[in-house]
Amino acid sequence: MNATTIIEIIVSILVITGTLMSLISSLGILRLPDVYNRAHASTKSATLGILSILLGTFFYFLFTHGVSSIRLLLGIAFVFLTAPVGGHIIIRSAHRSKVPLADTSVQDDLQDYLDSQQAAEEQAEIARGKEQGLETGGGGGGGGGI
Repeated sequence: MNATTIIEIIVSILVITGTLMSLISSLGILRLPDVYNRAHASTKSATLGILSILLGTFFYFLFTHGVSSIRLLLGIAFVFLTAPVGGHIIIRSAHRSKVPLADTSVQDDLQDYLDSQQAAEEQAEIARGKEQGLETGGGGGGGGGI
């Protein structure tokens, strides 16, 4: 078994793994109950699938043809950085639009966090109101009538 055969086996494993991950992602998008789970399936599985396929392609051209493609490396970096961020933004937007969770969901950690943030903002607003009231003299009546 020579080096080319080993590289082709590794590339085949990477491409097949990436294809299976993409298939699992598409099944997750079809079968999962709500937008939050679907976004998770599309970002995690599809990202790993695409990265695996692009990495296999990069290795194939690097070791069999001696070509190092900067486009493939940029594609890997771009997908690795943007897909999870895009999924996060989609999920946050859906939550802020009050898209309901599935009935099987147990807890909503993001809502708990947003509630605590809102309570902290209300406390800060009350504290600012009290400070402004003290600075203006308390709004009391009194003072020499004309």
